[in-house]
Amino acid sequence: MGVIARQSIKGALANYLGVAIGFVITFFVLTRYLTEEEVGLTRVMVDAAMLFSCLAQLGTNASTVRFFPHYGNRVFGLSLLLPLAGFLLVGVLLLAFHGPLVELYSVKSPLIADYFYLLPMLTFFALYMTVFETNASVLMRITVPKMVREVGIRVFNLGAYLLYGYRLISLDVFVWLFCGSYALAMLLNLFYLLRIVKFDLSVFRFDRCFFTRERIRETGRYTFFMTATVLAGNIPLINSLFLGAKAGAALTGVYAIASYIANVVEVPYRSLGAISRPVVATAVKEGNWDEVNRLTRQVSLHQLLVSLTIFYVIWINLDTLYAFIPNGASYAGGVGVVLIMGLAKVFNSSFSIATDVLNYSRHYSRALLFIALLTLSAIGLNTWLISLWGIDGSAAATLFSYLLYFAALLTYLWRRLRVCLFSTAQLKVVALMAAVFALNALWTALLTPLITHHPSHTTLLADAALKTLVMGAALLVAVYAWRVSPTLNQMIDKRIKR
Repeated sequence: MGVIARQSIKGALANYLGVAIGFVITFFVLTRYLTEEEVGLTRVMVDAAMLFSCLAQLGTNASTVRFFPHYGNRVFGLSLLLPLAGFLLVGVLLLAFHGPLVELYSVKSPLIADYFYLLPMLTFFALYMTVFETNASVLMRITVPKMVREVGIRVFNLGAYLLYGYRLISLDVFVWLFCGSYALAMLLNLFYLLRIVKFDLSVFRFDRCFFTRERIRETGRYTFFMTATVLAGNIPLINSLFLGAKAGAALTGVYAIASYIANVVEVPYRSLGAISRPVVATAVKEGNWDEVNRLTRQVSLHQLLVSLTIFYVIWINLDTLYAFIPNGASYAGGVGVVLIMGLAKVFNSSFSIATDVLNYSRHYSRALLFIALLTLSAIGLNTWLISLWGIDGSAAATLFSYLLYFAALLTYLWRRLRVCLFSTAQLKVVALMAAVFALNALWTALLTPLITHHPSHTTLLADAALKTLVMGAALLVAVYAWRVSPTLNQMIDKRIKR
């Protein structure tokens, strides 16, 4: 447990350090030195590479984690060879459809079409960066790979941004350096893995005595399932690909900055989900459905409260944020994206625990149907809504897809397992949030003109800080007084007693 605790704490620190560095780079470097079209180019390239690399993994990352306790070092050979087969398959598809894809992007996003030939290489780097990271994680060594992913890549990219921003390199060299940062990250993860584990050719040997037909069937079934489920977690990646083709790279850049802001809403669930999943899995395994209902309602309630609060803080300060970032006026068209994607992230983080319940139950195979609904609705809605509403349409496609997905999933869980995530406390949260949003409208109409009578960065910052403190305090008092969360009340009572 000591190793797990240390690695978890260090991994969390790496995550938060990466978020901080990413915030500074995204809002004060990217927007200053890159045009909207160039931002869109980097976003589409990375999102496409991540999506294709997830498919090329063929579910082996999840299989490595699951079967390492059973297979030991033998699993390493599979984890290295199967993704290579997946990459070859994805590479063949990219080559086969290279002409139509380039033609698709050349109309609205010629810059993306010009660099499309780098996508297979970037996909390979992203694929094996993740593979080596997963192999290190099953050995309880996640800190260094986390630092490479969350901090290293951002620092490498920062160097490329600055070199290009000061016109020390050309756009061609910049794009190559940008892709090269993922190659460097892959190599760093490889060197670290070689330091902590001794590989020999035996890990690649097919042992007929060990790899029985039953084991191969079990591993293959689980791997196929995880290959399909990986799409559910990558729906946002689909958006930028559609936007690049239908709206252009410049608007994709505006969308990228806006969606980065909205993604902050979902950050707390990464920690809360990691803590709650093992407990929920144990309750499901034991068939203790009363406990499953209690746990899932608690997780859903607190995540709804936290995500809506973060979304509220972002929303009331959004104009100030756009006023401070370089070339903010060029990116202010993404306000609607922040609103719609922020709500989508609220739904996703509040109800994602339902997906875990289904995956841990004996009905886990039904998840494929819901994932198909989510994926197909996202593709169909992107095709339709981008033509109507542009970047707002892409965000709306994500929101509506999540609504359809969770409506179907929650209905199934209630009818099949009698698991319900809803509670009256959630209605209290929604009512309180509606009230503070109304108060913010009054503040903006009555007090903001007085505080910012002489508009400047100082007065804008003063208004944002004062509004956030007052509204935040009012919300905390209301949550405590109305006893929305007994757990939160107990924590506050302990603080008061101290």
